[in-house]
Amino acid sequence: MRRLMFRTLCALALLGTPLAHAADAYVLKFATLAPQGSTWMKAFDAWGKELAAKSQGRLTVKFYPGGISGDEPDMLRKIRFGQLQGAALTGHGVGEIYPPARILETPFLFRSHAEIDAVRATIQPAIDAGFRAHQYELLAWMEVGNIHFFSTKPLASLEELARRRIWQWQGDRFMDAFFNANGWSPVALPITEVYTGLSTGMIDTVVSTPLASIALQWASKTPYMSDQSMATGIGAVVVSNKFYAGLPADLQALLKSSGAPLSKKLIADTRRDDQKSLEVLAKATRPLAGMQQNTLDLAEQTALSRKTVAALEAKAYLSADLDRQVDAALTRYRSRQPK
Repeated sequence: MRRLMFRTLCALALLGTPLAHAADAYVLKFATLAPQGSTWMKAFDAWGKELAAKSQGRLTVKFYPGGISGDEPDMLRKIRFGQLQGAALTGHGVGEIYPPARILETPFLFRSHAEIDAVRATIQPAIDAGFRAHQYELLAWMEVGNIHFFSTKPLASLEELARRRIWQWQGDRFMDAFFNANGWSPVALPITEVYTGLSTGMIDTVVSTPLASIALQWASKTPYMSDQSMATGIGAVVVSNKFYAGLPADLQALLKSSGAPLSKKLIADTRRDDQKSLEVLAKATRPLAGMQQNTLDLAEQTALSRKTVAALEAKAYLSADLDRQVDAALTRYRSRQPK
């Protein structure tokens, strides 16, 4: 009887060993709109391989690129239901988690990437805390490029945009406020339906970045592009707090420490490739005549920015306190620059 019990315990121990190893393996199911082969996906693929190597296979990333998990609201819904654990988001998705962070893509607020970097560094702790308070761990900050107008036909003046079918990302309250400030009536569509909308004539104008326009094939439908960008699109790499809290301490540390170099690479690669895309499109597209002839002056840009921000503060979408911190940081940075 004692020998039988001993053999049984040994057998159970042997059976339990692979189960223990299996329980110690974690898969991060990660979604993004970025198409396979794009600048962003190249960085994400390298990041996933790094995590797998440094964790000896205990932490791996399964990617769902190109919007196969749906639009960004769909991704966030799947994260809440546990079908996904993380995502790379643009400003629209960021606004679904922590709207005040979108102050960083206010149209005509910043004049250079250096200004954006300086201001973001000042408010980054507040952004990190905001994501965490809404059940997400912010791993890396990213950008999607400088935002321009792209159109299927030329514009005689900026005022014509009030009569154009401008695409607005469905549910994007931030851009809705900007369009309203200008008196424009957009057509709301999920991002996954923009190409079809341009093909059918449902929309004739989009706001996008050169890099995204090429990656998503919108550029083939919009031969006219504005020469002036109005903002730099933001983005974020996030995981759910539930997934993050369920990792062992060493894997938490690994995942979190991977964020800073990933952020640095994503921003640098996006800025470089967005500029290259702009140069490609400048040769392939024609300028939006109205944009060149009616370029907004500094006072008009500032007025539009303030009107947009005020409207979103009134709706509690943006935070007045965080916005004042941005204003102070921007003023401080500009005061230190050579005249």
